[in-house]
Amino acid sequence: MAYSSDLRKRVLAFIEAGGKKTEACRQFSIARATLYTWLNAEDPLVRKKPGPRGPRTLDLHALEKHVADFPDETQAERASHFGVSEFCIYYALKTLGITRKKNTRV
Repeated sequence: MAYSSDLRKRVLAFIEAGGKKTEACRQFSIARATLYTWLNAEDPLVRKKPGPRGPRTLDLHALEKHVADFPDETQAERASHFGVSEFCIYYALKTLGITRKKNTRV
């Protein structure tokens, strides 16, 4: 649920005036996690939209060539080579049909 910027202003003004965080949560009917999110935000009056943080950076053809050139590297080593997470490498290898077994792929 998105809260209005007016409510955010009132809550933050209450805290700045010396009010307790617990009391602000009860009075304005908001969760403590929400209040702490607003207090830790760079601009607490702006609501950020959820969603992807950026484009995928893994080139599947480059990964396939890397697997052929370095068949004994671990997923962690591949992840650090490409600058992505281990889960990204895992799903990319799964997409390419490359398994952990060395004798199933030539």
